[in-house]
Amino acid sequence: MPGRAGRVRSSSAARDAGDRSKPRAMTAADTTDVAGRRQAGRGAIASHVAWNAAGRGLPLLLALALTPVLVALMGIERWGLFTLALAMVGVFGVFDLGVGQALTRTIAERIGAGRGEEAPGLVGAALACLVGISVAVAALAWACIPFLVERLLRIPPALQAEAVAAMRVLVVAAPLVVVNAALWGVLAAYRRFRAMNLVTMPVSAFYYLGPVLTLLVWDSLVGVMLALVACRLAMTIAYAVMMRRALPAGAPLFRGLRVARVVPLLKLGGWMTFAGLLTQALTYADRFLIGALISLTAVAFYATPLDLVMRAWILPVAVAQALLPAMAGAFATRAAETADLLRRGALAIVALVLPACLVLAGAAWMLLRLWLGAEFADGGAAVLRILAVGVFFSCAAFAPAALLDAMGRPDATARFALAQALVFLPLTALVLWLGGGIAGAAAVWALRCTVDCAGKLAIVARLYPAAAPAARGLAAPLAGGGAGVLAVALAGSIGAGWPVILALGLAGGGLGLALVLRALSAAERRDLFHLLRHPRAALRPAAAGSS
Repeated sequence: MPGRAGRVRSSSAARDAGDRSKPRAMTAADTTDVAGRRQAGRGAIASHVAWNAAGRGLPLLLALALTPVLVALMGIERWGLFTLALAMVGVFGVFDLGVGQALTRTIAERIGAGRGEEAPGLVGAALACLVGISVAVAALAWACIPFLVERLLRIPPALQAEAVAAMRVLVVAAPLVVVNAALWGVLAAYRRFRAMNLVTMPVSAFYYLGPVLTLLVWDSLVGVMLALVACRLAMTIAYAVMMRRALPAGAPLFRGLRVARVVPLLKLGGWMTFAGLLTQALTYADRFLIGALISLTAVAFYATPLDLVMRAWILPVAVAQALLPAMAGAFATRAAETADLLRRGALAIVALVLPACLVLAGAAWMLLRLWLGAEFADGGAAVLRILAVGVFFSCAAFAPAALLDAMGRPDATARFALAQALVFLPLTALVLWLGGGIAGAAAVWALRCTVDCAGKLAIVARLYPAAAPAARGLAAPLAGGGAGVLAVALAGSIGAGWPVILALGLAGGGLGLALVLRALSAAERRDLFHLLRHPRAALRPAAAGSS
């Protein structure tokens, strides 16, 4: 593992996007200013989290409602193919080379340092670079799709031609996915979460509604993919207009492009890309292994519960996106404030996702039965129970990951993800080969998520000693909440009655939330109760210009 954040770099390196400088100790003169900043910051971050959650949660509700319609229109085998195609889109996102998050960190840091006028030239150079790279990636993917469909995956011959054509259409979205990630990164640096999500919600809704409408008039996956590409294009246009308004007025984007401007971003983003590739592999490789070693039907019974539990990520992503620019502007000089951000962010995630995980674990069969029918409930309920445990820890890991990115230490995340890939990908293949089935693959996934959460907290404590007490203080809420979800999942697996499952769920949820409240300060508890009494306050603009 590279050296600690405490190693001091030169003054020029301290201004670089990959700065790892030691946090400056607070002086007595800082105390009043920081106290006010914390008070305002709690409200601002709550507002940003609320808008991020709304931007992803409302379209998710539509997606959950439309999934049974899509399954009925496509059939199970084509639905399994559709989930593989969406996984491929997720992989495209890593080819922004981490520049989106690097832009968020770098621009937020420069705005805080009074150097915001440097942002337009940096953004223009980054976008030009990403467009060229993403077009090359799309061309390579286009050429490789026949091999993927015909040789690697067990796709029935009758579906292979449609699969090749549909996936090739979706490849066109690769540059749009990459550019959208960069545009979001710029807007996040300017804290435009409210405006972004007001645009994102209707476009994202059509990302799910469009395929249904298309299938009603054109029974082909090609039409479905064309609808998805159209939604991506609309998102790109909307983000580009907002970005132009956020940047200093009249500043040229593409005049005098210099590669040197992108080099610090690529250096920082290179580690983010490596970490992202490994994370995508760890997230999606199991379904490809199931498709290669078992069948497309097994992919459908595994991927659908996995996609369902991964919807819970909208909550930690909403928190992490709000934390990243705040942490990037604070970690070098305001260590105590940064540690508080880590603690509050992780506790917020635990409180938000624990009830959902308990419901997923306890009512797995019923949820799948009501959502997709008895066949999916019988085939995927055991998987859903196991995955509910893993996703609880997976969500909590977003908070320390955000701090590592804010510190400019994605290299630590990448090395840890590589270690996980070397252990858990072969383990998943071995479990499938030995006949463990999709339940065995789910158990490996859940174990990896638990290791990932614990490991990232340990890495943060080592590299940023000021956050070590906060990281240790999270152990009790995480252990209590995780034990509650596991107990409910086990009770469901052995066929326990509803009274037992309900009692365990209430006990596990009560314990986890009590430990969360115990870890908050008195002022934070007052803020929380005020927010619960007045939830609409969280959707108000956090501050002028930060909508």
